[in-house]
Amino acid sequence: MAHFTTGKLAKAAQVNIETIRYYERRGLIEEPPRSESGYRQFSQEDVARIRFIKRGQELGFSLSEISELLFLRVDATSTCQDVKRRADEKIADIEQKIETLQQMRQILVKLAAKCQAGEAPATECPILEAIEHDKLRPTDKEIVI
Repeated sequence: MAHFTTGKLAKAAQVNIETIRYYERRGLIEEPPRSESGYRQFSQEDVARIRFIKRGQELGFSLSEISELLFLRVDATSTCQDVKRRADEKIADIEQKIETLQQMRQILVKLAAKCQAGEAPATECPILEAIEHDKLRPTDKEIVI
């Protein structure tokens, strides 16, 4: 069985050493046994687990959510439906974020259209004016300039 030091684990999993330490502190990976000389000995399973964590993050899952997925992965009573439920929740969360980002974009487009972007002083900038005087209504996302 191959053993990895922290540095070799980081290289194999394509993360930095601090990421490994952070995952350990968060309880996402267990503290490994040590060699007689005191070096930490990670396994190939640790490489796979870190890659799983990173791929989960790439899909938008938080570390807490990934922790739940890792638990479901090894829990004998878990079903695919349990995992799908988490994925559906993440999809809904992503869709909400997309909607919020689209609203933010629309507001900025409207503000940018009001700006003449000439040599007028920044104190007369309609973008700064709208932000400073709370002329953006978050409930209806309309600009009141």
